[in-house]
Amino acid sequence: MDGNQTSEQDGSSPFGRALFNDPKARALSRVGVVDIGSNSVRLVVFDGAARSPAYFYNEKLMCALGAGMSETGRLNPDGRARALQALKRFQALADGMKLPPLTVVATAAVREAVDGPEFREDVLRETGLRIWVIGGEEEARLSAQGVLLGWPGSYGLVCDIGGSSMELAEISDGRVGRRISSNLGPLKLRDLPGGQKGRDAHIKEVMQRLAGHMGAQRDRLFLVGGSWRAIARVDMYRRGYPLHVLHEYRMDKKSVSETVKFIKSADIEELRQACGISNARMILVPYAVDVLKRLVQTFKPKDIAVSSYGIREGLLYEQMPQELRDRDPLIEACRFAEAKDARLPGFGKKLYRFVSPLFSRNDDARIRLIKAACLLHDVSWRAHPDYRAETCFDNATRANLGGLKHSERVFLGLALLHRYKNKREGTRFEDLEGLLSEKATQEAEVLGKALRFGAMLWMSDASADGTALEWKPRKKLLRLKLTKASVPLYGEVAEARFASLAASLQAETEVVVKRSPDA
Repeated sequence: MDGNQTSEQDGSSPFGRALFNDPKARALSRVGVVDIGSNSVRLVVFDGAARSPAYFYNEKLMCALGAGMSETGRLNPDGRARALQALKRFQALADGMKLPPLTVVATAAVREAVDGPEFREDVLRETGLRIWVIGGEEEARLSAQGVLLGWPGSYGLVCDIGGSSMELAEISDGRVGRRISSNLGPLKLRDLPGGQKGRDAHIKEVMQRLAGHMGAQRDRLFLVGGSWRAIARVDMYRRGYPLHVLHEYRMDKKSVSETVKFIKSADIEELRQACGISNARMILVPYAVDVLKRLVQTFKPKDIAVSSYGIREGLLYEQMPQELRDRDPLIEACRFAEAKDARLPGFGKKLYRFVSPLFSRNDDARIRLIKAACLLHDVSWRAHPDYRAETCFDNATRANLGGLKHSERVFLGLALLHRYKNKREGTRFEDLEGLLSEKATQEAEVLGKALRFGAMLWMSDASADGTALEWKPRKKLLRLKLTKASVPLYGEVAEARFASLAASLQAETEVVVKRSPDA
């Protein structure tokens, strides 16, 4: 993941050959995907050339196509009409964006409805869009691939809940293994006879069957789907959690249990408004929490992570060349941002080599964040100087980036904040400081101040002329080696920034002027 395991020559390291301009990757720019679910119809247009794609356009309509299907066997008439109008709009938008043909998939509702084929014919006739109806196991596979888009090489159990179905898939070493589909969607549970007791008995019976097929699953549980995200929002609200980013939000068995109780005892409308959840989604939450409770009790995951990536991202992942799939989504996104927005693209590589002596004892996970910070250190230079530090912090903590835990988002944001500002008091970091340990906060400050100082030497190629930092942690000595060529760059401002970096390390300083690069 950190890119240290292969040489730079083969392009796999963070500073090797970029892939986003490769023809195989550029073919993924502006990829449009439509997902026709039992509850919602959504268009997503990805800027997919980078390994961590940007959401160029995203629009959703809650149509509830699957509402009432348990009784009628047919698509909800109102939902069907609304879905058709939405698809007409999506095709018009695609034409306006000059997109290649949209990929349109439909899941449980269209798959199971007796009038599903008729609906597909109507859509083809009215819009020219061909709908691909996918089976439950294929839906599970694509959702799992969406998780792999954000967590390459991850392992665990992916659970994707829609309106009419719930799918499970296991992932290990970046591959999708066993998978299965069930009828545990909230729309179907709502229509079950027998009230709460009937639902509980049905959920328990189906979950036991799922467990028998999937076998023991004691790793991470990845939650995919709007109902899970709504429950996560409630969990954030109940806990007073400060970072409202759903992707990679973590829960455990205890927090799930407490949130289930919290939802069942709350006034649903008041809770909906407090958490900013749509009415159509909130109606289904009481049924989804029953499923989640039994899911956690049955599979006993070691931890639980919310994934904003699912079937739509899985469809994009399906189109990626393997070489791009194998890349680290965080590093590729940072490289893309540097190439697009930095004043001096490519300087991140030089900056990393300059600051790396300060972090020789860090593990691969931390080195990965240091590389990301070096690549991003200058991408927000267009922001007003008075707000540049805050802009950097907000971009890192709230950006749509894969492969980042919340604590890592805050670490990266704090480092970039200190790239432009010595002090963090009075910034938005204060609301999030509880997500970082004291040691991590100190390391982020050191990194940011090292970037701040290193940026002063950007006309010098440290790897070529011998300008370098040396860090002696036992002696608490920070040494700066300058060549005659780089001495003029070490002016008063640079000297002050060097002193600030040393203060963060609680170190003495020494400046040495070398006569030649080999001296």
